[in-house]
Amino acid sequence: MKFGEHIKQLRELNHLLQRQLANALDMDTAMLSKIERGERRAKREHIPIFASLLNTNEKDLCTIWLADKVYELIKQEDNATEIFKVAEEQIKADINKHSSKKNVVKF
Repeated sequence: MKFGEHIKQLRELNHLLQRQLANALDMDTAMLSKIERGERRAKREHIPIFASLLNTNEKDLCTIWLADKVYELIKQEDNATEIFKVAEEQIKADINKHSSKKNVVKF
């Protein structure tokens, strides 16, 4: 599920009107409507506010938001799946590199 769809679903589950949520985010209702339809992107600084008002986990919401950004970046590429796999391997290698540095005992 895309970020905007998820936000709309959570908003409706929490019985909030678009204008209520938009007001808390300091944006107009039209902008929130575009975010929910996937026509505009929410800002990173809105994620904690969305999470708090929609009674959801901030990390999960951020994951969906970032996944949308990655998708938008590579969706038109013929080798999008391969690009994603390479990026995943780079992330795993970076995590392993940093975790092995933490395990080094310094004297």
